[in-house]
Amino acid sequence: QVQLVESGGGLVQPGGSLRLSCAASGSIFSIKTMGWYRQAPGKQRELVAAITGGGMTNYVDSVKGRFTISRDNAKNTVYLEMNSLNPNDTAVYYCNADIRVRYSSWSTYWGQGTQVTVSS
Repeated sequence: QVQLVESGGGLVQPGGSLRLSCAASGSIFSIKTMGWYRQAPGKQRELVAAITGGGMTNYVDSVKGRFTISRDNAKNTVYLEMNSLNPNDTAVYYCNADIRVRYSSWSTYWGQGTQVTVSS
């Protein structure tokens, strides 16, 4: 069984910063791409940022220059550093990872989501 547990969400004022963390645990053999998605009320879930096992990253245009994704492979953890937050960043943020469990094939796993609210 694999679990992704997110932390770090909350309420922040416009212009502020937050750091999200997502730790994967369980019978993990290997992890490929890890990413962060978000879903605002009434909108579809969108990819915010992703990072490959080799460290290559990509971002949605709206967060480029403000958000930074990173990972600690030894801890099976992915981070999202969010700066210069604005109300449009308000959403539930989900982490996601492509994981291979021992003696099994690759599957995509999701965290439970963490709320980020940007408001004065």
